[in-house]
Amino acid sequence: MDCMDEIYGMLLDQLKDAASAEKQAIQGMKRTLRKASDPQLREGIEAHMAQSEIQRERVEQALETLGSKPGRKVCEAMRGLVQEAQQEQEEHDKGPVLDLVIIASLQRIEHYEIAAYGTMAELAKALEENEVAELLAETLAEEKAQDARLTEVTRNSVLPAALSEGEEPEEEAEAPPPKRRTARKPAARPAAAPRKKAPARRRG
Repeated sequence: MDCMDEIYGMLLDQLKDAASAEKQAIQGMKRTLRKASDPQLREGIEAHMAQSEIQRERVEQALETLGSKPGRKVCEAMRGLVQEAQQEQEEHDKGPVLDLVIIASLQRIEHYEIAAYGTMAELAKALEENEVAELLAETLAEEKAQDARLTEVTRNSVLPAALSEGEEPEEEAEAPPPKRRTARKPAARPAAAPRKKAPARRRG
């Protein structure tokens, strides 16, 4: 087989893998959204789900441009990332720490997708499939931006909340009980001195 044909086949295979990866990521984010607490994180997940739908459509468009379809290929790497994320999330109660776990799993997925789209974009360029390369480059830029947003949410909101949750509140010093006033006993009066008897008068 010619080297260019092998590269072409590799690109098709990775595009099919990406189509499956996007579908699995969307399903994983739907489950994750129910467990997230931080408003910024929840908003980011919802926006990313909508964006991932567009990215999946771009992958299908790229495959159509190359005369192919997604087929039934399953991305095993994404399956593993999603399953691991679900298992880790089940180990924590809802709150800031769980939000950190969610972000960590989302960023692992982002980094996988950044690597995948970066490789596919370069393969498309090498094959002079410029339309496909542009579609993949657009998604690559979005994945990098999403990764940066997750880092920002971690630094500005979720991590400070998790750290403050772990601090024990300082106990307020108890005020001493008010002193009870005791009624003063009246001072004892000195005993009256006995009266002296007047001398008896002499009768003349």
